[in-house]
Amino acid sequence: MSPIKSTLILILALISTNVYSQYTDVINSNRPGVSRSAFSVGTKVAQFEVGPYILKEERTPATSYKISGFGVDFAARYGLLFEELELNIEGNYQNDKETSPPVLSPDGKRSNFKSITFGAKYLVYDPYKKSEEDQPDLYSWKANHSFKWKSLIPAVAVYAGANFDTKDNPYTAVGIEGFSPKIMVATQNNFPGGWVFVMNFIKDRIGTNQSDFSYILTLTHSFNPQWVIFGETQGIKSDFYADNLFRFGGAYLWSRDFQLDTGLTFNTKDTPSVFSVNFGMSYRLDFHKDKIIEKDIDNGTSVEDEGERRANRKGKNRKKKKDDDSDEDKPKKKQKREEIDFGSN
Repeated sequence: MSPIKSTLILILALISTNVYSQYTDVINSNRPGVSRSAFSVGTKVAQFEVGPYILKEERTPATSYKISGFGVDFAARYGLLFEELELNIEGNYQNDKETSPPVLSPDGKRSNFKSITFGAKYLVYDPYKKSEEDQPDLYSWKANHSFKWKSLIPAVAVYAGANFDTKDNPYTAVGIEGFSPKIMVATQNNFPGGWVFVMNFIKDRIGTNQSDFSYILTLTHSFNPQWVIFGETQGIKSDFYADNLFRFGGAYLWSRDFQLDTGLTFNTKDTPSVFSVNFGMSYRLDFHKDKIIEKDIDNGTSVEDEGERRANRKGKNRKKKKDDDSDEDKPKKKQKREEIDFGSN
């Protein structure tokens, strides 16, 4: 089999996968930003995301506290039962110290989970689930990369979870303890040219003294299959804490199941000012089997055979159209020939 033919069959196989599931051929991580994609990781896929960071906070005037420390963000995700469903656990652990006169604790040190949440996300609307007839044109780069108005319609997912906060946690408001609900709506637009726009609207620790509302807007752009950059803004509002944070960074796809990333976080106020640098990684254990592949195997048809069948069918349609055009031209050619013969007499 020629390399061109093999490549064509592989593309068709990947297209088939995207038609019937959310699973992607390469890892799809929420990192390096903090927003959550509308899509799940895919059934029978276990994915782990972790990112250590260093942090510095300083409140003006300089006589107020200065905090420096480190922490780690982590998440474990698993696709269960349905392509649209994902179960996950997410959290953030931090250890820091106040370098000015201590007011937070006797020795100025703090350490605890800033958050740890168990939850489930479900895709309720997917505008990218297309029929076989609505697939990308393998013969036209322009057709596949031109702007389409329907790309403005986002995929929408809903999330419900529960936070767990320990007693006397220095990172939460006084009185916060035990479980509290968290809900989220996540949307995602995939635009031509490698652009993706994600929005999250979150209500956290519902019913407590620290009932936060936050939004996250994330824009990513992939230059090629391995490199991606992102920009993100996050707004947080509650009686306990309010801020507007900005993040920039990028990620590198090391292999189809492993990603490295880095990013910067900062804000524009001084009560306190925030600056942090993070480095992270994402890895997945992929046991996914797509339904269309299982169906083809049950019918005794391989993915390559399915790809060839579709390619041949599309080729026949193009040939038929060409033949039809030729048939339409035959009377004109005959008429022209007769006119020439008549003129020669």
